Amino acid sequence: MDMQIASSANAVYAQQQALAARSKVDGFAANGMSTASQAQMRKTAEDFESHFLSQMFEMMSAGVKTDGPFGGGNAEATWRSFLNQEYGKEMSRNRGIGIANMVYDQMIKIQEAAQ
Repeated sequence: MDMQIASSANAVYAQQQALAARSKVDGFAANGMSTASQAQMRKTAEDFESHFLSQMFEMMSAGVKTDGPFGGGNAEATWRSFLNQEYGKEMSRNRGIGIANMVYDQMIKIQEAAQ
């Protein structure tokens, strides 16, 4: 039984790889959308996740007191905001927390329904 599942999974994977390779050649994916528009949707979804994570980091660091010889002041508050944005961008680039994938999947479904 486990061998059947493994062989079925391998077959599905091979079909997906063949479809992906074909779509790169044709310039269109299986759903009829161009690969360029799918890439733009992926970037938009990742930007959304990046912004969400940046806001989350802002809220997390809002209550942290940074008094002392190397902390505090208006400059730190400004630079902390930039740091939180970069944390969000970097986390989103490195798989994120799954929000980009969910947003991207929903965008694809909406486009497929519209066609």
